[in-house]
Amino acid sequence: MNAPARLGAFGAGLAVVFTAALGLGRLAGPAAPPAAPAAHDRHNEPAPAGATAALPAGLQITQDGYRLQPISATLAVGDAQPFRFRILGPDDRPVTDYTVNHDKDLHLIVVRRDLSDFQHVHPERAADGTWSIPLAVGTPGQYRVFADFQPAAREDGLTLGADVPAPGDYRPRPLPPAERSTTVDGYTVTLTGDLVPGGSSRLTLSVSRDGAPVTDLQPYLGAYGHLVALRAGDLAYLHVHPDGEPGDGRTAAGPGIVFHADVPSAGDYRLYLDFQHDGTVRTAAFTATAGPAQAVPDPPAASPAPAGPTALPSATGHGDDGHTHG
Repeated sequence: MNAPARLGAFGAGLAVVFTAALGLGRLAGPAAPPAAPAAHDRHNEPAPAGATAALPAGLQITQDGYRLQPISATLAVGDAQPFRFRILGPDDRPVTDYTVNHDKDLHLIVVRRDLSDFQHVHPERAADGTWSIPLAVGTPGQYRVFADFQPAAREDGLTLGADVPAPGDYRPRPLPPAERSTTVDGYTVTLTGDLVPGGSSRLTLSVSRDGAPVTDLQPYLGAYGHLVALRAGDLAYLHVHPDGEPGDGRTAAGPGIVFHADVPSAGDYRLYLDFQHDGTVRTAAFTATAGPAQAVPDPPAASPAPAGPTALPSATGHGDDGHTHG
């Protein structure tokens, strides 16, 4: 076959192949778009709203539209000076209507950042919503003030915190070691129970004087004692609830006062117990350590499957070879 004939045959062959391919394409339909990557590993995506655990109380100056607004810029050392502040509501106006908790509209906690100085006081509120109390701290330094309150418009309480300095020569002190007993004004207070991170801890604080149990504690803030717990470092303010109340027919007036404390993490905490006896309120302070969180044991390993045909993978692939998102 000469050259022109060969070229003509080759061209005819190409036309047949092209026509056949075109027909097959029309039968199969349009090409599918590239498959998107499987939506499998979303661990690096932001957590959905509400998925993040709530912060412990007291770490924020504002929450749910409420804000602690210090008016006084410093705390006095030595002679007491008025300390003034407001609680602003979601409408940016001072809150003037509160629900009474533990006999008070608002509890003010003032604590030095190194946890060496502590006061639990109750300021007075003016008609315009401004709170005020004569206040002095023992030593210069950086202090944290906590307002513990429940606006009447809410079903639960809030604890907001702000840093306020006491001018002067600040010399931080180390946290005292953990102990089971302490003394204050001749009273000995003994701690029974342990802080358990990640759950509620039952604590009993027993009061004695001159070696004899005190069985006639007087009610203070609606209970035979009031306990504040703060986490060393960030001063997270823990929720502590007394077990029972005076006059309920089951709660004794000492020597033991039972509390339930919710501890979010392992670490050191400072506990401050206010109790009243012979008409005087005293404060006993402890350092307590919450141990490491209990690890969840791994499930027992499955027995090897008998030899046989290989099982087909599941439709999703989740759970195969022990891979889960649990």
